[in-house]
Amino acid sequence: MVKRTAAERGYTAPVLIDRSGDVTGLGYGVFGPPTAYLIDRQGRLVARMVGERDWTKPAVKSLLLEVLKQPAK
Repeated sequence: MVKRTAAERGYTAPVLIDRSGDVTGLGYGVFGPPTAYLIDRQGRLVARMVGERDWTKPAVKSLLLEVLKQPAK
C-alpha cells in the first residue's frame, strides 16, 4: 500500500518501508505511522513530522531546500 500510494502521489524521494523498526525505531528512537522523517546528507535526523502533511506548503518546501543546500560528507 505504501509503494502504491507513493507512486500515485508522484513522490520522487526514496520512501523507506521499515517493517522491522530497525531504522526508525532503533536508529532514530521514533515509532508510529504516519510519520515522516527528514534526514540530512550526514544521516542526522533534522525533523520528524507526525500525521498527514501538505508537502506543497511554502514552509515545507523551504525546509527541504535548506537541507538540500548542505554538502554531503
